[in-house]
Amino acid sequence: MADEFKGLEFERPVFELEKKIADLRKAAGEPHPHDDVSLIDLDKEIINLEHKCAALRQDIYSNLKPPQRFQLARHPKRPYSLDYIAHIFTDFTELHGDRSFADDKALVTGFGMLDNTTFMIIAQQKGRTLQESMERNFGMMHPEGYRKALRMMKMAEKFHKPIITFIDTMGAFPGLGAEERGQAEAIARNLREMSALEVPVICVVLGEGGSGGALGIGVGDKILMLENAYYSVITPEGCASILFHDAGKAAEAAEAMKITANNLYEFKVIDEIIPEPLGGAHRDVKETANNIKTAILKHYAGLSKMSGPQIQKARYNKYRILGNFEE
Repeated sequence: MADEFKGLEFERPVFELEKKIADLRKAAGEPHPHDDVSLIDLDKEIINLEHKCAALRQDIYSNLKPPQRFQLARHPKRPYSLDYIAHIFTDFTELHGDRSFADDKALVTGFGMLDNTTFMIIAQQKGRTLQESMERNFGMMHPEGYRKALRMMKMAEKFHKPIITFIDTMGAFPGLGAEERGQAEAIARNLREMSALEVPVICVVLGEGGSGGALGIGVGDKILMLENAYYSVITPEGCASILFHDAGKAAEAAEAMKITANNLYEFKVIDEIIPEPLGGAHRDVKETANNIKTAILKHYAGLSKMSGPQIQKARYNKYRILGNFEE
């Protein structure tokens, strides 16, 4: 199904050129019994089209508007947490369950090695196929997921291991069962407990950072964000439904909400924007993973020199100064 994807609307001209280049390369590689097709002419045409395509990519992807970045954050081929874990960490050992109700598959947790340091990894995970999406609940965590996350955070603190969280969710699951099992309480408890952890916590927003679903694993010493991700109290569709009574005005809402990495860096909500390859993270997963790895190691280098109480105090001060207040 993913192979049939023809690109987002704003990037269709790029896809069409890339297809034309691919067709010409195929034609150039096939035998031509007659002289009516010149391989030299084909090669020249391919080179010309490649230059044109490169310029078009630069023009489109260097001037993306918030609604377009929002679309890239939800791109069907965008890498998910496990894709990055495989590229960034070694010896990843997954740990399961909240020791109370169940193992929430929307959250992947475990220990992994990065440059001879063991990190606790807590990552929201979506599914690629329909079956996987159902199993992962589309990356939307239940209360047991947040309780599993907290159990792993406390384990990391006990063994003095730094924590990395990968955020990628539309929001916490809003179903009846989740509410009955204390969804709001589970998220609120995580906010409180994460604020007091005495080990470094680095949070990375990979794609979607939706509301309390993201915040439940998003209280960190450093908040990093991929270039085309978004981080918001509500999805643009939800905002448009409330404010304009029309979910179709999501693009207008996305412009007004200031939910892109550039906006949030300007407001000092996040600490660093991690660059993506031109066209989005799916264009080169390895390059994106290397960029994330570099950012993590850079920020961990400073945090690793701090004591537990120093980390607590710095984290407290970080959140106290967020926002502007008027009386």
